[in-house]
Amino acid sequence: MRKHITLAAAAAATLGAVGAFVARPSVPATTSSATAEARREAEGPPDDWLLSMRLSGDAITPAQLRRASLQAERLGRMTEVAAPSLAQAIWKFQGPVVIGGRIVDLAVDHLAADTVYAAAATGGVWKSTDAGGTFVPAWPADLTQAVGALAVTPTGKLYAGTGESNPGGGSITFGGKGVYASSDGGAHWSASGLARTQRISRIAVDPTDEARLFVAATGPLFSPGGARGVYRSEDAGQGWSRVLQGDNETTGASDVQIDPLDPSRVYAVMWDHLRVPSFRRYGGPGSGIYRSTDGGTSWQRLAGGLPAPGPDVGRIGLGMAPTDPNRLYALYIDATGVFTGFFTSADGGDSWTQLPNNSTLSSSQSTYGWWFARIWVDPADPLRVFVAGVPLVVSTNGGSTWQSQGSFHADQHAMAWDPQSSGRVYLGNDGGVYRSQANGQPPWTFGTVQPFTQFYTIDVGEQDPTRIVGGAQDNGCNRSYSTGNPSNWNTWACADGLEALISFENQNVVYGCSQYGSCVRSLNGGDSSSSIGGTTSQRRNWLTPLVFDPSDADVMYYAGNIVNRSTNGGQSWSAISPDLTGGDPHPEDAYPFGTVTTVAAAKSNPLVLYAGTDDGRVWHTASGGPPWIPANDPHLPRRWVTRIVADPDDAAVAYVTFSGFRNEDRAAYVLKTVDGGTSWTDITGDLPRAPVNVLALAGAILLVGTDVGVFLSPDAGATWLRAGDGLPEAPVMDIRYHQPTNQLYASTFGRGMWKVQLPPSFAPRR
Repeated sequence: MRKHITLAAAAAATLGAVGAFVARPSVPATTSSATAEARREAEGPPDDWLLSMRLSGDAITPAQLRRASLQAERLGRMTEVAAPSLAQAIWKFQGPVVIGGRIVDLAVDHLAADTVYAAAATGGVWKSTDAGGTFVPAWPADLTQAVGALAVTPTGKLYAGTGESNPGGGSITFGGKGVYASSDGGAHWSASGLARTQRISRIAVDPTDEARLFVAATGPLFSPGGARGVYRSEDAGQGWSRVLQGDNETTGASDVQIDPLDPSRVYAVMWDHLRVPSFRRYGGPGSGIYRSTDGGTSWQRLAGGLPAPGPDVGRIGLGMAPTDPNRLYALYIDATGVFTGFFTSADGGDSWTQLPNNSTLSSSQSTYGWWFARIWVDPADPLRVFVAGVPLVVSTNGGSTWQSQGSFHADQHAMAWDPQSSGRVYLGNDGGVYRSQANGQPPWTFGTVQPFTQFYTIDVGEQDPTRIVGGAQDNGCNRSYSTGNPSNWNTWACADGLEALISFENQNVVYGCSQYGSCVRSLNGGDSSSSIGGTTSQRRNWLTPLVFDPSDADVMYYAGNIVNRSTNGGQSWSAISPDLTGGDPHPEDAYPFGTVTTVAAAKSNPLVLYAGTDDGRVWHTASGGPPWIPANDPHLPRRWVTRIVADPDDAAVAYVTFSGFRNEDRAAYVLKTVDGGTSWTDITGDLPRAPVNVLALAGAILLVGTDVGVFLSPDAGATWLRAGDGLPEAPVMDIRYHQPTNQLYASTFGRGMWKVQLPPSFAPRR
């Protein structure tokens, strides 16, 4: 059976590679309420019903999403019986600790000095007891790691809302399993309801009655309906009622705030938005600001000078002055993410004044203002206002003029004042947690231990496995080896880091790509780099595939909507396919669709290539280029193709994985061809019903990374086993099998890089 990872064990696993780099504090054990949750979930429909749901392509509900974790647990128990040496293999954290990652909320413990909690978007809850200098896990590794909101009550009880409500552009965000509560500083957690909300953006606690809570839930990102809106509990989360529902099926709540001087007055922000694979609509007529004057029982939509409801009203930021709650501030973003106006009210929202446009404020939102939508007011000065954006901007005169607050990591999400330390303010952004001792002014200090980086990809040096590279969400392309200390990673290229590769023939030749396939090549391990040669494509995916031919590292493939080949290590390219997609049905959307997402070359025959697309198309060629032949097998789902891998010994054998994540389809899809891509057989078997993000081969052993862990099959899908123990339940976006050491590496989206030593019985025959 999978062991519960205690807080102390999780901290040791995560920080073990750091050695003397940081002294680890002694902390109590962490457990979750997974036992009770397992009992509840076991009462659900049988697995054959889930199988029929997967094959039908229908969306699986949040209850089935939770059940995927239990199915992974069951495979862990099966692995203990069938392959105990594999079950006992322990994943070990490989770093980084110094890069950081996206922080979406912060909560300061008002009773414990120097203690702050951080919600990592897909990395769980983290705790610092040294004023943000170092962080240790304060969240069970075997719960969903997607956390969107935190709140601490006056007596120190901690609440966490799971699922992230910042929906991303090309990037991805993940749902959760409701509200959890801890009465001992994150050592133990228990489920506290609202499991169907999927994404929680804010939790507000009545300062005069901590049993009275409000939760703002944005609900499902990829489908209408679901448990959206504002929820209220009057018994500390034991029971909940929805007190404010959106105007339509795509409107949820993105914020809720309580007047600290009059808790019967509550404000909520509603956001109308929907994302599907081919487009994003981040605004609509349901967006608006609401007020209740009776403790949340009835609500009024505020007007009085605010923009009228309409299809172009996007996400809204709301700020309240703690010392003068009648003074409110509102930031409006349109449906495309562009700033449209800043408003202020001096009468609690009855009337609003739009302030003159200011270029510092408007430009801070760039073209993706829906990524932020946060306003904070200095607890001692109602005219000193901070707005989240690419930079943090501040006004000292109630919004009339603005200035940037120093140079630090981009994309701000969270801010919190420490009442026990004069002038201390914490800031959370896409790079982690920063601290100011000057009331939100520079200098800003970055914490030295923040092990919650969101990685899309991983590669490992074939000659030296301590050389690890990976692309990280808004944190560039990173490497483990430049300093000689595997714990001390650094960023060497890229903006958002996506694809990252090390040549298997020369480990000094490395590649790194930013979003949409802007790639560089380095001949000295990343110390310096230059752009790769020009490629042909009209559209490129957020994570544009760049891959080696497995028989020759100078031969590479790159694909937008057209596949390109290079024979000189990426210095020049030739298009070798037509458009392999069905086109982009929404070219007006800022984020392209209709792209190739994966390319695979056969090691035994370099003329055999496979490709898959975001619109569910699978192609193959046996001539190294045209003609490309589409696979028309009805067993193939019309879902996003995540990976294709060709058998190294037989070019006619290949495997493909699909993800229905962007369709609210939580199923797993793994298929196999033995005739070069003409026909395909489903080999998903009893793999947990969670999206499969990546697959790889270790000889005849099939390896997959999913939203709930890493699994392997020694018999082409007839049997699945869990690959090792101790890996946090963060989405596994990429895996790399290192044959010389028989080690498996994984990049997680929120908990950094990990590796496990596979037992000799699971080493491929040579």
